[in-house]
Amino acid sequence: MASRELKTGDKAPSFTLPADGGSKVSLAELKGKSVVLYFYPKDDTSGCTAEAIAFSKDSKAFKAAGTVVVGVSKDSAASHDKFKAKYDLSVTLVADEETKTAEAYGVWVEKSMYGRRYMGMERATFLVFHQTGTRHSGRKSLILSLKLGESRVG
Repeated sequence: MASRELKTGDKAPSFTLPADGGSKVSLAELKGKSVVLYFYPKDDTSGCTAEAIAFSKDSKAFKAAGTVVVGVSKDSAASHDKFKAKYDLSVTLVADEETKTAEAYGVWVEKSMYGRRYMGMERATFLVFHQTGTRHSGRKSLILSLKLGESRVG
């Protein structure tokens, strides 16, 4: 299935996924908070570990700003538990084993390594915030996307 690319201002796709520690995380339950939603390829690899440690290091600042950090990969919740324990991570990690959330956010993409093509998770970070609509009543989730290698947003 082809992923669509989200743009700044798009409605954030909703999700409910199993998380580390046997819990579940849903975007709807995080309503009222800003959410840093970062997608990463695999637990316990060098780049993904560095990213998770960096988010964990800044967890107090995120919390003070009313922001929740959630990491998403195709790994299982059990794998996330081991990953968090090994590196003493404080961020929440969720399991998108069927890649439906990654597809909805446009980060389940075709990759290539050593001439072999395969589907995989693109490293990307989204800031999801809730905003009261000016033309419509109610609240909606909007996204601001940041992708590795881009120097500006919007």
